[in-house]
Amino acid sequence: MIAFIRGTVADLTENSVILEAGNIGYEIYMTGSAMGRSLYMGMEVKIYTYFHVREDAMQLYGFLTKDDLYMFKLLLGVNGIGPKAALGILSGLTADELRFAVLSDDVKTISKAPGVGKKTAQKLILELKDKLNLSDSFELKLAHEQNAQGDENSQDVSGARREAAEALAALGYSSTEAYRAVGKVPGEAGDTVEDILKAALKNL
Repeated sequence: MIAFIRGTVADLTENSVILEAGNIGYEIYMTGSAMGRSLYMGMEVKIYTYFHVREDAMQLYGFLTKDDLYMFKLLLGVNGIGPKAALGILSGLTADELRFAVLSDDVKTISKAPGVGKKTAQKLILELKDKLNLSDSFELKLAHEQNAQGDENSQDVSGARREAAEALAALGYSSTEAYRAVGKVPGEAGDTVEDILKAALKNL
């Protein structure tokens, strides 16, 4: 129903981003790592979405790439895995890591994802392996690496935000608190780890 939303980051909650587009604020559930490392207040961004409807709620789940959204939909096709569980898996593994883990029967790696035990990982591998292709997976990984190299400035800023969040975690804050605080730092606050860390501490 809603393929993507392009707008401005108006707020960041513990597990969602409020994206303002056309004078409407859309609450979109995302992984904490995506919000903390890649999003910040006032940022213009395009988020690919999945609209989930159930009897008692309607929710939007969002991703920064079409590939992440594709893997999210694949995970939803696994018996017993709902949107929250699928989002949890993608918060612990990148789409590339998940693909290669499935293709190599790597139960241990998949089990590291939040809320995923050995049995769930085995079932996930069993149901997804026939839907993935090794050569396609290598091509996608190569394309992602080339895109990352072609956007070094953005990558540097993202890395600085990640380091700032890790520094907060070392000070005793939870990962969720750290990423949320870093995500609330506006882009004009600075690009260095020190600048981001100083601004983030004010949000805690």
